[in-house]
Amino acid sequence: MSLNNSGIANAMTIKLDNVLPEMTVFQEGIRRAPNRGFRLTQAQTKVALKNALRYVPAELHEVLAPEFMEELRTRGRIYAYRYMPKGKIQGKSIDDYQGNCVEGKAFQVMIDNNLDPAVALYPYELVTYGETGSVCQNWLQYQLIKKYLEVMTDHQTLVMESGHPLGLFPSRPEAPRVIITNALMIGMFDNQEDWEIAEQMGVANYGQMTAGGWMYIGPQGIVHGTFNTLLNAGRQRLGIPADGDLGGHLFVSSGLGGMSGAQPKAIEIAGGVGIVAEVDYSRIKTRYDQGWVSKVSANLDEVFAWAEEYGLKKEAVSIAYHGNVVDLLEYAVKNNKHIPLLSDQTSCHVAYDGGYCPQGLSFDERTKLLATDRQQFHELVNKSLRRHFELIKILTERGTYFFDYGNAFLKAVYDAGVKEVSRNGYDERDGFIFPSYVEDIMGPELFDYGYGPFRWVCLSGKPEDLHKTDKAAMECIDPNRRGQDRDNYIWIRDAEKNKLVVGTQARILYQDAEGRLKIALKFNEMVRNKEIGTVMLGRDHHDVSGTDSPFRETANIKDGSNVMADMAVQCFAGNAARGMSLIALHNGGGVGIGKSINGGFGMVLDGSERVDGILRQAMLWDVIGGVARRAWARNEHSIETIVEFNQQYAGKGHATLPYIPSESLIDSIVDKVFAAK
Repeated sequence: MSLNNSGIANAMTIKLDNVLPEMTVFQEGIRRAPNRGFRLTQAQTKVALKNALRYVPAELHEVLAPEFMEELRTRGRIYAYRYMPKGKIQGKSIDDYQGNCVEGKAFQVMIDNNLDPAVALYPYELVTYGETGSVCQNWLQYQLIKKYLEVMTDHQTLVMESGHPLGLFPSRPEAPRVIITNALMIGMFDNQEDWEIAEQMGVANYGQMTAGGWMYIGPQGIVHGTFNTLLNAGRQRLGIPADGDLGGHLFVSSGLGGMSGAQPKAIEIAGGVGIVAEVDYSRIKTRYDQGWVSKVSANLDEVFAWAEEYGLKKEAVSIAYHGNVVDLLEYAVKNNKHIPLLSDQTSCHVAYDGGYCPQGLSFDERTKLLATDRQQFHELVNKSLRRHFELIKILTERGTYFFDYGNAFLKAVYDAGVKEVSRNGYDERDGFIFPSYVEDIMGPELFDYGYGPFRWVCLSGKPEDLHKTDKAAMECIDPNRRGQDRDNYIWIRDAEKNKLVVGTQARILYQDAEGRLKIALKFNEMVRNKEIGTVMLGRDHHDVSGTDSPFRETANIKDGSNVMADMAVQCFAGNAARGMSLIALHNGGGVGIGKSINGGFGMVLDGSERVDGILRQAMLWDVIGGVARRAWARNEHSIETIVEFNQQYAGKGHATLPYIPSESLIDSIVDKVFAAK
């Protein structure tokens, strides 16, 4: 058998064309990813170049090889810019895409929405959010993925491995149409340094969560979670009544990127006053132009004067401070400014890769130093993190409630050498002295009951379809059932008024298992009756069952299994077995390589009875599997939820529940043994 390039080309019918695209002309005003640094050995560089060239016919190699080498040398990655589509990328109507099955067209909508310049953080580098969260590695992969999706039938499954379309394989209509994995490193190599080598060599993709899972819906996706977090923090710590809001109360944080940009919108919806620091003015401008930030200033006197003015009036306002959050906290400490609620959303999962800008550097200086002197940048990040922590300690001693908002901030502080931030004083295994928001708020108030970030996209692109689904979802919620249902009813009631859509027509709504199933079946019925067009269901991977991460999603699991990744993998496998349209499993998520495993799904509602059957099995499993694991960890609210599940689904389903030993019995036995040592 011939192994020459001609024979290889003849053996493929789905492949990139033997035509050299025109060079991409970069538009002014579109954010670009920083130079990530070029650190490969000579031998690794040769492999990296061969890895990129294997996507294109051999006769194009002479032209492309030096281009790819220059990208690797000057950008730290091979992006294959020449292969970027020349028109504007955005999630269009599903009817505007080619495809042999509805799922193939649906996924194209989702990919293009992830890369829409109005949505993506660094669209030229295929980064959707979180500084490094990417749809795929390069534009060669993007072009090939699109070709596969255009020809895929409902008897095939596309396999995606770290951004690479491995190929289409025979399956059946009830099976997933796409299976995605990203960055699943072998244990001994599952660390940031080896990850960066793998990414530069073109064999690993950081999918974050919904970036590489093709399910991002813009910052709206985190607005609801932030809204829930802030309201419940106010109820727990500030004495706000269950039916009250944050009027007159201040929340301070940092970050206005793809995820963190939700913070100002959320605080305004919650009725409070927010100050969010951001060093990159382009991100501030994006949020201000969207109407998600009300006021902007680089003057801290002005910033706090505004906050006090609106706080006294108990009027909602969001203020962007153009500057470093450490400088803001220095000001607050020096001038004795009270901050009731404090957090941080810089991208600390990649603190040394540009996600955290050290105090004393402008954003441009940060970008330059990142490319020219990584060692100095590393040292400055550590120094800044240590000072950041010291200021938080002072503020908490003065009455501030600080919570880690899942961005690996406290782990970054620990990695910067601050051992006292760990709860046990010597390692991270028992968590940190300040709580994760999952420990105090999201876990016990939402995840343990099964409430999480359920979402949907109206693939027609019609605002009227979104309006109809909002109304239908509201009708499926009983606001008197639980406090969480009341919050969610108000959220969906006001969603259109709050102008949450960025990118395609999408919505997020925190719901439990029963709520998700009821809404999903209602939407599929509406599609069947031609009341609306095709709908894509999904969720953030940051959910009840989707992610194992000891510093975030599973931070309130205290039986020692918070370091295990069984739940996320079982959720992924179970969704595949039940026939979800798309399933995804990633390493890293929002906290960094080696610190979490997370899984997500996408489910295309085509109105069929087949989809009804999948929904009845898969929607329940996707939530209850995680609640059952939380119940087994002795989480009280999860035990309550599983008791209800076992009763309601008697004969159909059943989950194991733990017996609860006496605390005094355990203490007496263990303390006696240790006292004898």
